[in-house]
This record gives sequence, C-alpha cells and structure tokens, in this order.
Amino acid sequence: MQIKPILAALKRHKAGTLLIALQIALTLAIVCNALFIIHQRLDRIARPTGLDENNLMAIQNRMVGVEDKESGPLIRADLAALRQLPGVEDAISVNSYPLRGGGWSTGVHLNADDKKSKAHTTLYFSDEHTLATFGTRLVAGRNFQADEIGEADPKEVGDPAVVIISKALSDKLFPDSSALGKPIYIGDTKKPSTVIGIVERLQVPWNGNWSDTFYDNAIIEPYRLVSTFTNYMIRTKPGQLSAVMASAPAALYKTNRMRVIAPKNGIRTFAMVRESAYRADRGMAVLMGVVCAVLLGITAAGIVGLTSFWVGQRRKQIGVRRALGATQRDILSYFLTENLLIGTAGVLMGALLAIGMNLWMVTQFEMARLSVTYVLVGVVALLLLGQCAVLAPAMRASRVPPVEATRSV
Repeated sequence: MQIKPILAALKRHKAGTLLIALQIALTLAIVCNALFIIHQRLDRIARPTGLDENNLMAIQNRMVGVEDKESGPLIRADLAALRQLPGVEDAISVNSYPLRGGGWSTGVHLNADDKKSKAHTTLYFSDEHTLATFGTRLVAGRNFQADEIGEADPKEVGDPAVVIISKALSDKLFPDSSALGKPIYIGDTKKPSTVIGIVERLQVPWNGNWSDTFYDNAIIEPYRLVSTFTNYMIRTKPGQLSAVMASAPAALYKTNRMRVIAPKNGIRTFAMVRESAYRADRGMAVLMGVVCAVLLGITAAGIVGLTSFWVGQRRKQIGVRRALGATQRDILSYFLTENLLIGTAGVLMGALLAIGMNLWMVTQFEMARLSVTYVLVGVVALLLLGQCAVLAPAMRASRVPPVEATRSV
C-alpha cells in the first residue's frame, strides 16, 4: 500500500482529518487520566484498615448536663455495661478510629532537637482493651497494662511514657531495624515515649489525597480522654453484630439517660463507616468510567461517520480502481491505512496532552504523576478502537462494484 496517494487524499479533506485527529487526541488525554484516577480510587477503597471490620460497630455518644471533667466515671460505667452485654467481645472509648473522617495528627521525631519530623501520624487515645476491640494483630512487643492507662482532658494530654505504633510507622522511622523498645518524640514534646508494641496494620481516620502519604501510620497512646463527647467502639462475637446494635444503646441509656445518640450515623456498623468514607471515591470512579465509555463511543461514532461519508463521496473513484484491477482487499487496506495514519497523528498529540493535563492536575489537586504505562495502553487502545470502528465502512467500500465507474455522480 502506497502512502503518498493516501496523504494526498487526506490533504483534500483537511477539516475532517483534523477534527478526527483532535477528537482522538482529546479522548486519549481524558481517558488516560480518567483511568488513572479510577485506579487510584479503587486502590484507596481496597486499603485494609487492620480492624476486624465484620464484627465491629461504633456509637457516637454525647453526654449532657455534665462538664467534661465529670465525665470520666460515666465513661467507665458505660464501658463496663457494654462489655457485659451478651455477644460483646470487647469495647473501648476512643477519640477516633479508621475511616471516621476526623481525628488527631502530628509529626514524629527521633531526637528532641529535630526541627523536621521523620514521619507524620495519627493519634488514637484509648486503653488496654484497644487491640482486642479493634481486632488488630500485635506483631512485636506487648499490649498496654491496666496501670499504664491514664485519663486526660483532650486539651491537656500529657506525654505518654509508652506507646504502641503501626508497623508502617515503625518501618518509616527505623527502616533498617525495629522501633520496638526505642524512644520516639511525638509532636513538639521534649519527653520521649518508648515503643512497647507494634501492630500489623492500623489505618488513619482520613481517606483524602492529603493523607495518602501516611495513611497507615498510627500511634495508640494509653489515655482515656475525659470528655462529654466520645466514640464507643464495640467488637462483637461472630454473628452477633445485629443483636448488639439493638441492645447497646438500651444498655447505655439504662446506665445514664442524660446523653444524645444521633439518629443519623449515631450507631453504625463498620461496613456503614467504610461505605460512607468511600462514597465519594466510588462515585468518582463510576463517573470517570461513564466519561470514558461516552468519549470512546463518540470517538468511534465519529470515525464511522467520517469514513462512511468519505466512502459515499468516493464511490465512483473506488469503482474506477476496481475496474483497473484493485481487489476488495486493496480497497479495505486503503481505508484501514488511511484511518491508521489519522489515528497515529491523534494519539501522538493525545499522549502529549495527557501528560500535560496530568502535570496540571498534580500542581492544582496534589494528584500523583501519571504512569507512562497508562499512556501506552491508551495509545494502543485508541488505535485498535479506530481500526475496529473503520472496519464496517471500509468493508462496505471494498464491496463497491466496478460498474460504479460508469455511473454519473
């Protein structure tokens, strides 16, 4: 197949050729970045929290008629009541928990005089029942002991003597060894805290782009926060989650009726917490998927429409070529090659546009850089789509009979 006649024909149809090439370029740029976003969102949704999610529930509780400093005995009474319920494995009060959406974060230093933190982390405040309630597996060291647990006002939390951290944070702080038994400095404190335990995994309360760099860095401090607002986490025995969801609020109201448990999101299974946390990510993934499908469909339709139009215009020319000895395969090859040239020009422009679009999003929205793999896959996919789209009108052109050469246009 000679390229020069094809290029000459394309020069006579500059407008249509340019429009299809630009459409392919724009589609490639958007689809590559959209698929990259979808992959990021699906990866985020699939992150493990480190919790026994199937048997976990949360109650958002606010006490009324008391001061924060008076809530300590009430919280302890609530926990005792919850832990005695049938079907309950364990329960804790905690300032936050994975995927809740709000919590504490700070930097971690290895030396008191370091101005720059070695890692960023979230802080969970709870007692010796935390690991059993979360269902988090301890991979090194030990749990808190009862005499290490203190009570603290959220505004006046002291520096803990001992802490438990996640393995990801341990690896970040001490890449060549374990953090177990070593001192760390949390926030701006000058007093070290000794790592006594390392859990396999514990996710932060947030799931936004800003927390992606430290999403599994966590520290558990041995404090029950004394506050009228607290979160109760309850781990149930297998198969008992629904029963405990019904009995737990009644047990709390029986202990003290002066409280508010919100009718919406006041009591949630962890499955509900996860669904709420990732609702926007799922929505974005679905939206991007629809955008990709629509763009690819429009691009394919544009190629089919333009090629069909050109076939209609060139019927007499095709007939003349058939009369001069061109086979159906020659005609089919002509249109496939013509479309491949247009597609190649489009994907080359699209690849540059895709990278440029991603660099802009990196600066504006703190997104990760687009992998070249997405661009290469997109280029191949668009070229294949174009060839498949042009196949039907090209085959129709190949069936034009030689007698068309004798007909007037």
